[in-house]
Amino acid sequence: MTTYILLANWTDQGLRNVRESPKRLDTAKAALKEMGGEFQAIYMTMGEYDLIAVYEAPDDAVAARFMLLLGGFGNVRTKTLKAFPERAYREIIGSLG
Repeated sequence: MTTYILLANWTDQGLRNVRESPKRLDTAKAALKEMGGEFQAIYMTMGEYDLIAVYEAPDDAVAARFMLLLGGFGNVRTKTLKAFPERAYREIIGSLG
């Protein structure tokens, strides 16, 4: 599985309905699981982003489909980072010669 970092900010709609956010998170977790992925960690944060999550998905297409699904709900705007674990990082750097 590939690891992704999700950076999210609530939209105006998401903030107006922030009390529903835990329920929306449960819906997102179920949707990702149905796509073959899984959340590893979720944080509400202070600063540039309102929420940060680490999740795994089978591939980039699933991750893209999941982000489009979340965006379509209208409650968050997201940015996604593809993450390379330490092993892959070492392999990539080691392949430089």
